[in-house]
Formats: sequence, structure tokens, C-alpha cells
Amino acid sequence: MAERRWDAIVIGLGIMGAAAAAELARRGVRVLGLEQHAPFHTRGSSHGKTRIIREAYFESPEYVPLVQRAYVLWQELGERTGRQVLRITGGVSIGCPDSPFIVGARESALRHGLPHELLEAQEARRRFPALAVPEEFVALVEGRAGILFAEECWRAFYEEATRSGAELRFGVTVRSFGADGDGAYVETDGGRLLAERVVIAAGPWTPGVLGQLGLPLTVRRVLVVHVLPRESELFTPDRLPIFLLDVPEGEYYGFPLLPEQGVKFGRHDSGELCTPETARRSVTDEEVRAMTAVLERYLPGAPGSVLMSVTCLYTMTPDGHFIVDRHRHWSQIVFACGFSGHGFKFAPTIGEALADLALDGRSSLPIGFLRSDRFGATQ
Repeated sequence: MAERRWDAIVIGLGIMGAAAAAELARRGVRVLGLEQHAPFHTRGSSHGKTRIIREAYFESPEYVPLVQRAYVLWQELGERTGRQVLRITGGVSIGCPDSPFIVGARESALRHGLPHELLEAQEARRRFPALAVPEEFVALVEGRAGILFAEECWRAFYEEATRSGAELRFGVTVRSFGADGDGAYVETDGGRLLAERVVIAAGPWTPGVLGQLGLPLTVRRVLVVHVLPRESELFTPDRLPIFLLDVPEGEYYGFPLLPEQGVKFGRHDSGELCTPETARRSVTDEEVRAMTAVLERYLPGAPGSVLMSVTCLYTMTPDGHFIVDRHRHWSQIVFACGFSGHGFKFAPTIGEALADLALDGRSSLPIGFLRSDRFGATQ
């Protein structure tokens, strides 16, 4: 016998699903959230202490209105929950003048009238003495970039969802889902659940969960190291903002020195193809040495002792842009996926968009460029 019909069931309670559950519940919807792992688990893409937020978005100017909405929503979430979820530090992107990091960020800044500066290497080294900027490089500086405290963000959404009446269940495996008349069903290891609408935010499990749609998704294992710098005074947030590096060794990102995480440094552009089940969760000494060698080259005072090294999963689309859409066959089911390593900062905006699609079938947010049909209908 199926359990009672809910207004909405959210499958997956990573940062995107948590944001959607909270938003739906705040709108007075009876929400059930389902997650196969424990709260704040480390097997997907939402764990860790921090994420970057930035406004001069090099990936595409189309993201700027979405991230500007996210700034507002993060601030409001922090005020409602009493949690510090956001800290503005500014940001600096380093690369050749024709680097996508530089060209794309300038295009977004110019199109949307965002304050920014373009510095020659010498001025960048003077402004940010922790950075060894090569002479042929430039630096783009933006003022509103900063740090999201990832676990605090996650906790805030859980608290908001439950305070608004949502029920969140953990350790629940979803076996299948589909249409049930005008509504939908979700089959779990504990039985069948019924709802008017279903929202799917399955992160790196999406290729299996939404396999019937044939979405062109791949999952990559990426690396992050945390170090205690030798010259800590150069790496405090008042002297070093969040930073992006587009260098011959690859694409990297990092954070200033913070309590409990040191200087965080991650690689963005490569990683082993995997699934959540096959991903190597341990990090080898060779991998750590490769990461700290790059850090040593461009932030020479940083690689002191290594605090920890961790892995994370990116769910990639071919064009690096998200997918936020209604199910091709069942309009009562909506989903978001393929965040390609840069989605966390958008979570409250994605939560709004998913709630809009689920309840109204459309959203006033400018998400048309994130539709799944840009890849063609494969099924």
C-alpha cells in the first residue's frame, strides 16, 4: 500500500535538493525529502567547509543574474537562520590576457556593469604579495567575490526546511519513480510514496537515476588539498582574496587562510572518470606532491605542512553548463543536474527555479539556456 500523497517529494538532499525542499516548504507545500546517505555525507559534491562565490562569471554572462539572485538569497538565509553562510573577500583571477578566466569574466563584467580591475603582473604582485604572477599574465580583480561556508549553508537549508514543515528522511534508497495519473510515485526500499510533484537533485547519481533521459553526463573525481602556509601573514583574507589560476599546469582555485582548513587549493579542469560507487576516495602522496608543486610555483609561501587532502565529484555536461528542466515524458517531475564543478553558489536560486517548475510549470528566472533539449532528444 502506498504512503499518503505528498505535495512534493524531493529525491536527493545534497545542497540543491536541500535548497529545493526548503523553498517548497516555505511556500506552504507539504514536502518529503529523501536521501540515501546520512546528513552532511562526503560521497557526493556538497561536502567540505567552503565554496567560492563570484559575480564576474567567466563561464557565461547569462549566469550573472542567477548569481546576483543567489547573493540576495544567501544573505536572507543567513539572517533567517542566524548562521554565517557568506563572507565577501573579493576575488582575483590570474591568467594570460586571452585566458577564458580573464576574457569571460571581463565580458560578464562589462555586459552587466560590474566593478572590476585589470592589473598587469607587477601591480598584481604588489597588491597580492602571496601571488607570484608570471610577467606575461594579468589579473582581473572583482570586489563581490567571496566564500560560502558550505556545511553551514547545508545546515541552514535543512533547518529552514524542517522548521517550515518538511519531513526529511535519510538512509532511504529510491528504486524507481514515474507518473501516477496526474501525480507521481516514488518507489523506495521501504515502499511506494505518492506525490503531486517530484523534484530530482541526485548529483553524481543522476546518470543512473535519470538514465531513461539519456542525458550526456559524466562524473569526475577531483582533488583538493589543505595546507598550513609557511608565511601565514600573506594569506589572511584581508591580504589574499579567493583566487583562480589558469596556468600551463591547468585550472586551479583557492581560498585564503581560514581556521580549520588552512589554505584550500583545488584542481578544476581534470579528474578520473568514475561513478559514485567506483570513485577512489583516498588521495596518493604523488597526487598531493603534484598539487603542492603547482601551489609552490604560484603561491610560494603557501605549501608548508599538509593538513588534509580530499576528493569531490563533479557531474559534467559537455558544455559545462547546468541542466534545470522538466522531465521530457512526465511534466510532474522536474530535475536539476550537471553542475560541472561550479554550481554550489547557485543553490538557493536553483531551489527557487525547481520550486517554480514543480508548482507552476515555468519560472521567471532566466534559466532557458539550461534546458536539457540543447543536447537533443536522445530518447
